[in-house]
Amino acid sequence: MSQAITLARPYARAAFQLAQAQGALPKWSGLLGFAARVAAHPEVQALIGHPRVTAADLAKLVLPKGEVDPAFQRFVDVLAANRRLGLLPEIAGLYDQLRAEAEQVVKATVTSATALDAAAIAQLTASLKRRFGREVEVATAVDPALIGGAVVDAGGVVIDGSIRTKLARLGAALAN
Repeated sequence: MSQAITLARPYARAAFQLAQAQGALPKWSGLLGFAARVAAHPEVQALIGHPRVTAADLAKLVLPKGEVDPAFQRFVDVLAANRRLGLLPEIAGLYDQLRAEAEQVVKATVTSATALDAAAIAQLTASLKRRFGREVEVATAVDPALIGGAVVDAGGVVIDGSIRTKLARLGAALAN
């Protein structure tokens, strides 16, 4: 486990508890996602480590323009004061995991050789929902090296139905 994730975990839990208390889990996901994207930018990374940039200036930098949730602003201020703004990408990722667990949602990534149409995605989503007994959020990716079929990575379970893997198994069986 990386040190960044170890450092980010208590902040992610705190953010989750604050958002849950407000009944604002989706809102905080968006806010953390925005702040994480800004904090991950190379120019911002350079400023985060710069000794002449104040914590208040850094906090303003990662907050969205306009009206911001006061609790979220205080959360970012604490991160800035503790020089932890660089952990925002990890915090956002851990927060989303906590949110998915609380909402009983399984996040699945389906990688296929070609882009899947909406009907195939809907059918796959329904099948995964039956298998896991939970709501499923499906993200798709394309990898032409799979030749055909798909690989589903959902909640720590990997289902590999790709032609590439089947050919590899066949080759291993023929070699023995």
